Amino acid sequence: MPHNLSLLPEPVRRLETVANQPFSEAWAKKYLRNLSEQDDRIEALKHSEIASEVATTLKQALRTTSLQAWGRTEALLSQEMIRHQIDPELIDPWEVAKDTHNIYQAALSAYAQQVPPAKFSTKIARDLGKIRQNYTENDPRVIGFISMQFHYGGQILLNLTPPTQQASLSAYFKVIDDHLYMPLQRAYQAAAEYAYDAPPLKAVQQILPLCSEIATKIAERVMQMYPNYQSHTGRLSNTNVQISSVRDIEMFQVYLWVCVLENNISAIQQELFPLCVMLYPRLKVRWELVRQLIHLLGIEIRSRLEPEQAAYFVPYYNSLWAMFSPEVLPDEKL
Repeated sequence: MPHNLSLLPEPVRRLETVANQPFSEAWAKKYLRNLSEQDDRIEALKHSEIASEVATTLKQALRTTSLQAWGRTEALLSQEMIRHQIDPELIDPWEVAKDTHNIYQAALSAYAQQVPPAKFSTKIARDLGKIRQNYTENDPRVIGFISMQFHYGGQILLNLTPPTQQASLSAYFKVIDDHLYMPLQRAYQAAAEYAYDAPPLKAVQQILPLCSEIATKIAERVMQMYPNYQSHTGRLSNTNVQISSVRDIEMFQVYLWVCVLENNISAIQQELFPLCVMLYPRLKVRWELVRQLIHLLGIEIRSRLEPEQAAYFVPYYNSLWAMFSPEVLPDEKL
């Protein structure tokens, strides 16, 4: 039976009051925490409903988007196909549009269901790896057209997206860009050939988790060095340009991983170098800028690895530097 606190002896009253204060405080905090969790659930549900509505609208635009993306890709690179003597039969625009449609449909479904981008990346990696492999099998340079088709497709879809949703949706589209621009599946396959404690594999594993951190640092440094630089898309400080810059620096790193793991330079010679020669002049990216990021990448590799680990990268890094040297790619010819 409840008792009247005022009738109790003073020491007991004081003890019970002190005991009740933390309890009352804890209960109030618990009540507010429950309210906050409820608010979070309502907000998440609201966000999910908005995401679902946005995804439905964008799915309806996918067919048109794929065709528009191909038009932009052709306008950017049709002359490069002739200049690089790439067989046009290797690129079927309808097949490319179909692949673009299917991948972005999967991305929009994941976004609508609020699947974490990391989980979406794991799920879609094999499909994107197959697409990449199919298009590069006969001529690795074809990946330039395919990656730009997907990139433009994503940009057009983002432009149709409400501004409040663009950042969260772009995270899903970045997964697609990353897997198409970077030979990730090739790196995984090469790594699978090694014993778990093989030194070259250990060297790659040591620097792999630092990839994005290194890329972001280099992109920021280059932006500081070239504050007025203007590319095809805009200034280096432009958000989309920053995203592309970080992705490209990550791409250079992944190609170096592949060379270390495959123990040869073919990935850079046959794929990365032709890709850059095809795309960068069209995107108004000067070779001086590319050399600067390669230079900074060398500094990062040497500073983050033990000398014996960095040694696995040195021959391929030196070859990369030589290929993009002023003697090979002078800026005047851009």
